[in-house]
Amino acid sequence: MSEYNFSAIEKKWQKYWLENKTFRTAENSGKPKFYCLDMFPYPSGAGLHVGHPEGYTATDMLCRYKRMKGFNVLHPMGWDAFGLPAEQYAVETGTHPAVTTKKNVDRFREQIRSLGFSYDWDREVNTTDPGYYRWTQWIFEQLYKKGLAYVAEVPVNWCPALGTVLANEEVIDGRSERGNHPVIRKPMRQWMLRITDYAEQLLKGLDDLDWPEGIKEMQRNWIGKSTGALVDFGVCGADGAMPDDVITVYTTRCDTLFGATYMVLSPEHKLVEKWLAAGLISNADAAREYRKAAASKSDLERTELNKEKTGVKLEGVCGVNPVNGDRLPIFISDYVLATYGTGAIMAVPAHDERDFDFAKVFNLPIYQVVAKSGETGAAEAKSADGRVPYTGQAAFTDIATGVMVNSGFLDGLSVEEARPAMIKWLEEKGVGKAKTQYKLRDWLFSRQRYWGEPFPVIHWEDGTQTLVDEGDLPLTLPELDDYKPTGTGEPPLAKATDWVNVTDPKTGKKGVRETNTMPQWAGSCWYYLRYIDPHNDKAFCDPGLLKEWLPVDLYVGGAEHAVLHLLYARFWHKVLFDLGLVPTSEPFKRLVNQGMILGTAFKTKRGVLIPTDKVEWREGKPWGAEDGGEMEELTEFPAKMSKSLKNVVNPDDVIRDYGADSLRLYEMFMGPLQAVKPWSTKGVEGVHRFLKRANRLVTETPVADRAMTKAEAKSLATMVKKVGEDLEAMAFNTAISAMMVFINEAEGSKDLPRECLEKFVLCLSPFAPHLGEELWESLGHSGTLAYEPWPAYDPAALVEDEIEIPVQVLGKLRGRVKVPVAASAAEMEEAAKANPDVAKFLEGKTIVKVIAVPKRMVNFVVR
Repeated sequence: MSEYNFSAIEKKWQKYWLENKTFRTAENSGKPKFYCLDMFPYPSGAGLHVGHPEGYTATDMLCRYKRMKGFNVLHPMGWDAFGLPAEQYAVETGTHPAVTTKKNVDRFREQIRSLGFSYDWDREVNTTDPGYYRWTQWIFEQLYKKGLAYVAEVPVNWCPALGTVLANEEVIDGRSERGNHPVIRKPMRQWMLRITDYAEQLLKGLDDLDWPEGIKEMQRNWIGKSTGALVDFGVCGADGAMPDDVITVYTTRCDTLFGATYMVLSPEHKLVEKWLAAGLISNADAAREYRKAAASKSDLERTELNKEKTGVKLEGVCGVNPVNGDRLPIFISDYVLATYGTGAIMAVPAHDERDFDFAKVFNLPIYQVVAKSGETGAAEAKSADGRVPYTGQAAFTDIATGVMVNSGFLDGLSVEEARPAMIKWLEEKGVGKAKTQYKLRDWLFSRQRYWGEPFPVIHWEDGTQTLVDEGDLPLTLPELDDYKPTGTGEPPLAKATDWVNVTDPKTGKKGVRETNTMPQWAGSCWYYLRYIDPHNDKAFCDPGLLKEWLPVDLYVGGAEHAVLHLLYARFWHKVLFDLGLVPTSEPFKRLVNQGMILGTAFKTKRGVLIPTDKVEWREGKPWGAEDGGEMEELTEFPAKMSKSLKNVVNPDDVIRDYGADSLRLYEMFMGPLQAVKPWSTKGVEGVHRFLKRANRLVTETPVADRAMTKAEAKSLATMVKKVGEDLEAMAFNTAISAMMVFINEAEGSKDLPRECLEKFVLCLSPFAPHLGEELWESLGHSGTLAYEPWPAYDPAALVEDEIEIPVQVLGKLRGRVKVPVAASAAEMEEAAKANPDVAKFLEGKTIVKVIAVPKRMVNFVVR
C-alpha cells in the first residue's frame, strides 16, 4: 500500500514550484490571456484564518485549469500594507510600523505558500514599498494637475484617541469601530478628490460589467442619481420679509410644492449659524444644544440608522412657499445633512413617509395634493387621525402614478405632466430650475496618521502650493521615534521638522511639506496595474503590457468591498483612461464575491455568548456557564469567526492534521462559492478520505495495456466533461462530486488503462495540486503537470445504449423497463409485457389499445 504522506508531498512540490518558478507569467506568449485577480490582503498580526483562503483557493483552481487549457495566466499576489492597525500597534508597543508590517507580510506569505497557490511571486507588490508608492504619488499628481484634487474645510468624524479622521463606516453609535473610542464631528482641513465629476461615468459604466447585480445596485444607490428641481423659498422674521436670506432646496417631487407644510434645515446650515449670531432665534439655547448633539453623530447614524424623528423648531423665522405664499415653520433636524443636496428640505408629509412621521411627532398639518385617478382627495388631514399618506409611487421607482389635486394651476394633471409644468413655472418666475443631482460626495482623501503615503505637496510661505517634481519621487516617510497622535488634529509627520521645512533652492522661498497622509485606499486603487509591470522604474506600467493584459478578466473578493474600494478603483482607472494612460475604461471585467465561512459559536438560554474555550462537552452536548452562573446546556450555532468567541480556525492546524490539499478541497466542497457556509472539521476528514482513496486508486491499481471498456469510457468521459464544465462555471463543489463518483465506479477494478488513470489525475490536479503532481510522477512522468493539456473526452462514450421507460396500465404507472435507445414501438411493447410488475395488471384482461412512444413510454388500455 502506498501511504498518503501529505506533509512530505506538499513540501516537496512547493519547493519545486518555487525553485523552478513554475507559475511565472510569460510575456508575448501568443496565447490567449487570462488575468485573474484576488483582492490582496491587509497583513494583520493575527495571520490567516480558514475564511481568508476561500477566494484564493477558487481562483487558484481556475488558473491551474486555464493554464492547462492553453491560456497565458497572470495570477499575482501582494500586500495592502499601509493602514491604522500597524500604526496603533506601533503606538502601543513602540515597534516601528515598518518592522511590524514586514513581520506580518512574511507570515502571510508563508501561510499562503503553504496552501500551494500558483502565484507568480516575481510580481509581488507591497503598498508600503517606496518603489511602489512612488507611483501612487505620481498618480495623485496627475489627479491634481487635472483639477481633481483640492483642499477644503469639511466636517469629519474625528477620533481624538486614535488621532485621525474615520470614515462613516468606521463609526458605530458615536464611537470608533476599532478601540471603541468616542468620535466627534468637527471641521478640519482635508484633501478631497472630485469623484463627483465622474458620477455619471461611474453610473453608466456599471451596465456593461459582468458583476453581481446586488453589487452594481449598491454602487448605483451610493452614487444616487436623481432628477428634480432647485426651489428658492423666501424667509420671514418677526419684522417681516428677510430678502437677503433664501433657502434653496432640492426636490425630486416639485409637483407636490402646494403640499409643503414645513421646512427642515441641517443643524450645520449656514443660515442657522447666521440667525443664531444675529439673535433672531428666540429659543437659541435649545437650538444650540441640538446642534451640539448632532455634531457627535456620524452621517450613517443620522440617516439610515435614525429611526426616531427629533428636531427643534426655530422660533422667530419661517419659510415662504414660492407657489402660494404659505408661511412654513422651519425646523433643524439631524436627519438632514449639510453635505447632501443643499442641506435643506421642503416637507410634504402627505406624500413622503419620513415627512409624515416627523409631522406626526410635531403635530404639523398634512395637505394631500396627489390623489389616485378618479379621486379628488381630502383638502387637509391632521396627523392626529393617523392616516397613512398616499405616495402615488410604483415600488422601487421615482415614477408617480397619481393626479394633482389642491394644487392651483396643476390641478387635474398627472404627476408626470405636473413635474415639467412646475419646473417651467419656477424658471419663468425666477425661483427655481431643473437639476440632476447625485448622492455621491467628493472623496475625503487624507488621514492624520504617520503610516501612509506622504502627499507630494509643498505649501509655500506666500500662500501657494506646488507638487514635488516627478523626478524627486518617491517622497519617502521620515524616520520618527514618536508616532503618537498629537490630539489636536496636527498629524504626526509635523513632528519631523527637518523633513517638513523646506527651502526652494532657486528662490530661497520657505515652505512646509503636507503632513497629512493618504488613506489606505490609495494603494489599492491601482495595484492591479502594477502587477502587470512591477519592476518598471520609468513608468507605473509599460503601455504595451497594459494593452496586452487589461482589463482584469476575473476579480474575486469579499462583498464588503462592494462600494468603497471598487468605486474608488473604478474612479482612478477612468481618470487614467481619460489621460490616455490605460487602454480600457473599466478595470475589472467580471467580479465574483465569495461567501463567508462561519465558525461555531455557543450561547446560553438567555442568549449570552460563551467562548469556545469555556465550553465543556458532556455526552456529546455542549455545556457552559455565564460569569457567576451555573452550568447549563448550550445552543450551538454558526457565527462569524472572531477572537472574542475563540472560534477562529487556523489553517496551519488544518494543514498540519490533514494537509493543504484537504483544506483546499474542503473549502470548495462546502457549497457554492458565493454562499455563506459553516465550517466543519468532520467535513475536512471526509475530503481527506477521498484524497486517500485517490492516492490508492492511482498507486495501487495495475496499469493495463488495453483499451477502456465501454463502462470505463463512459465513466471517464462523464467525469472529464462535468469537471471541465463546472470549472468554467466556478461550480467547484459539483466538480469535486463528479470526481468522487468516478472514484466510486473505478475502485475495485483489477486494473485500469493508463488513459483512465492519467486523465483522472489531470482533472484532480487543479483541486489537489500537490497530490496531482505526485500521482503524475508515479505514473512515470517527469517535471510538472501544470502545463499539460486539459484532458479531452469522447462524446460518443456518453451516448446511452439503453434507456429506462415508464409503463402504464390505464394511465397508472405499473413498472419500468430498459430498452435499446433505438427500440421500435413493437419492441417496447414486448419488453413491457415481459415485465413481471406489469404482467400481473394485464393478466385476464383484454388489451384494447397500446400507446408506445419511442424513447418515452408505453401505456396499455385494457378492459
